[in-house]
Parts: sequence; structure tokens; C-alpha cells
Amino acid sequence: MLRSLYSGISGLRSHQTMLDVTGNNIANVNTVGFKSSAVQFQDTLSQVVKNGSGAGNQVGGTNPAQVGLGVQVAAVSTNFAQGSAQATGKPTDLMIAGDGFFLVQSGGETRYTRNGAFDFDSLGRLVTADGSFVQGRAAVNGQIPVGAAVGPITLPLQATVPAKTTTSAVVGGNLPGDAVTGTVLARDIDVYDATGNKTTLALTFTKTVAGWDVSDGTTTAGALTFTGGVLTGPSTFPVGGISVDMSAVTGSANLTTIAVNSQNGAAAGTLTSYSIASDGTVLGTFSNGETRSIAQIALATFANPGGLEKAGGSTYRVSVSSGNAVLGAAGDPGFGGMTNGYLEMSNVDLSQEFTNLIVAQRGFQANARIITTSDEVLQELTNLKR
Repeated sequence: MLRSLYSGISGLRSHQTMLDVTGNNIANVNTVGFKSSAVQFQDTLSQVVKNGSGAGNQVGGTNPAQVGLGVQVAAVSTNFAQGSAQATGKPTDLMIAGDGFFLVQSGGETRYTRNGAFDFDSLGRLVTADGSFVQGRAAVNGQIPVGAAVGPITLPLQATVPAKTTTSAVVGGNLPGDAVTGTVLARDIDVYDATGNKTTLALTFTKTVAGWDVSDGTTTAGALTFTGGVLTGPSTFPVGGISVDMSAVTGSANLTTIAVNSQNGAAAGTLTSYSIASDGTVLGTFSNGETRSIAQIALATFANPGGLEKAGGSTYRVSVSSGNAVLGAAGDPGFGGMTNGYLEMSNVDLSQEFTNLIVAQRGFQANARIITTSDEVLQELTNLKR
């Protein structure tokens, strides 16, 4: 039989594969995190019709004569170029800008995805649209342990933070340097004990000839002195068992702005809301105003992401070609950044895909014509004998 028949058949098969891949790309043009694929062709074995010969003193060398036996698909490669960002405003929608994959687990198998459309389920677990668990590192006492094992991220809906005893406070502002001796200014601080009970500590500033005395209303803790309105001498005093930092206090004339800026105590609090930072840290905000890290979403990179095996659901699994996953977090070198309230859309280029459709269609038609032409030749041969 004519070799061109089989070459044409191989061309039909290869271009059919190209049509299949292109059609899948177009079908997923609006799939979140989808990465398009491209077909690469290569020729098959070539049959040697005449061997080549080396050059001699009397006769020159000749090249081999070979006839190709068709085409085959060499690879279907995945394009991991960044897709465009789509704003959603949803705090659990996450987009990776750069390299990196989210880790998700379903049925005990860990897969990897660029689809960051997440949500919390009824048990407070961060999940994908199909219920797979998003993986990360849980915080311990508000700190993310470096190198800890990853697991499902859970938002503890009934979480509480214990009370924190007030041990220090910061005072700022200005004490009027031209005030009359004996002038008294009082400022109150809400402080907390170990059980979270709130009490009021009264800071009293009394004008003296040398400056201002600081007390809790009964016991003098120290004296503030100023030169040219700038504090001189000690700036931290123990008032009512609390270390009060007054290094930011000034003593200019005609200005009274002295105030308590902060203190480090707090009552016990319950979880009221959450947010996700740019490094993937899930932050919990509690009723006492404290913000604490709850967990951090993990990311993975691969030496050869093109070697990942597509596992459906916009996920990938590790293969021998991709290498093992290297774990890290958003912001680490090589892992890309993370943005919440956005999703990464498909990177399918419709103009390129429709062009590929035309190329594949014409290639299919041309190979079909090879088959019909070869058939006509065979028919002529059979007509030689009537």
C-alpha cells in the first residue's frame, strides 16, 4: 500500500488532537485559574530509500535518501503564564500574582491549584468549591511556626483570647510650661488585671517650680523637667504598678494636649471578624480589639510545573516530571504574592485559539486530501487490469 495513505492518517489523528486541545481551551475561557495547553508536532520514523556514502579520492560523497512516514504528537504543553485579575470583593477569594500553587486536600490526596475561589464551611474550615480542604499552617499562641506540617485551615468560630494584664502605658502631648505653680492636670487610664477586670488609674500632673510632678493622686512617682520645652531627665515612671513611658511629652507654653496614647492590657475577647493578609495569614479580630494570627495559607512551587498532571477540577497532581513540591508562603522568594478580593482568570487567548482552529482545520483538510489522492492513484492501478 502507498505510504502516503498512512502519512495522511497520522496527520488526521494529530490534527484531531490539536482540535481537541484547542476546543478544550476555548471551553475553559472563563474557568478560574485555568491554564491553556498547546500541541507540539514531530515527524515519525523515516524510511531509508538509499544510504549515503562517504567522500573518496575518485568519487564524491552522497547524501542518504529518506521518506518520512507521517507525523505524531510530541507533547501537549501547559502555558502557566499569569491570567488576568478579576475583582470580586469577597475576602476569601484569593489570587496568586507570580509563581506558586495553593495546596488542597480531598480524600487524603494533596493536589495543587491556581483557583483561589475559597469559602468557609459550617465547621469553619477553608474549602474550595468542591469541598476540598485548603492547606496551611495553624498558629500557636498567635505565631506561625516556621517549617511546621501543613493541614486544613480552620477558623475557630468560638475562639477566645485571654485577658492581658496592663504592665505599661504610653503618654504623649504637651504640658503647658507657663502654667501657674500648683496647677493640677488629671488624666485617666483604663487598666486591666490578670482576669480582665477593668479599673481606672488616675495620672495626676502637678505643676512645680522645677517642672511637673507625676503621681497616681496619692503617691508621687517622679518629676518631669524640661529645657526649652524638651524633656530632660527620666522619662519612665512606675505609677500604680504600671510603667508609664513619657518620653514623647513636651513642655511648651500655652498648650495643653497631654493624653494617654496607649496601654498594653486587655480584657478577654471573642472572635468577631477575620481578614486575610497579603502573605496569606488569616487574622482574627477579637471583641477586645486584639488582632491575632490564626493560620497561614501555604503555597507550593515546582522545579518543572509543566510536568504536573492535570487532575480535573482545575487541580494538578505531582508527577515524576514535575519534581516534588517545595512549600512556602506568599511573599517568599519564588512563591509570588497574594491578593484577596480577586481571582485569577483563565489565560486563554481567544484570538490565538481561533487562529489555531483554522490552522488545525486546514491541516486536517490537507491530510484528508492526501488520502483521497492516494486512493485515486490506487484506483488507477486497479484499472490497469480490466
